[in-house]
Amino acid sequence: MEIILKEDIPTLGFKDDIVTVKPGYARNYLIPKGLAILAVSSEKKKLAETIKQRAFKEEKLIKEAQSLADKLKDVLVKVGAKAGTSGKIFGSVNALQIADAIKNQYDIEIDRKKIIVDGESVKEVGTYKAKINLHKEVQFEIGFEVIAE
Repeated sequence: MEIILKEDIPTLGFKDDIVTVKPGYARNYLIPKGLAILAVSSEKKKLAETIKQRAFKEEKLIKEAQSLADKLKDVLVKVGAKAGTSGKIFGSVNALQIADAIKNQYDIEIDRKKIIVDGESVKEVGTYKAKINLHKEVQFEIGFEVIAE
């Protein structure tokens, strides 16, 4: 029996995939739980239109993310932190502080959840790298320098 998945199911596939399963599994579990619908011709046409519209929106998001990545690719963000005389900072620098520094210095807002700091943690003054995932297809590295305040 062919069905269209409405949610990602690890053993079957991803949302909007058309998969073939045993009729009992579809009728007794997937369809009643709202995880899938029957893949009749009208539903297949709706799915094709949805995928077409989603591809257009996705392309627009990728272009926006790529232009933002091109702006920030070769910049060095300065992050201020309180530090002792030996160069060790009090606490550590995290993604939130990097996002705030980018907003203050370049007036570009990036969600802190999309910033991944390389290594375990930044606890000394110096230059480091962080990875920014703007989209699943657009990722880049940005340099940041931790300076003592």
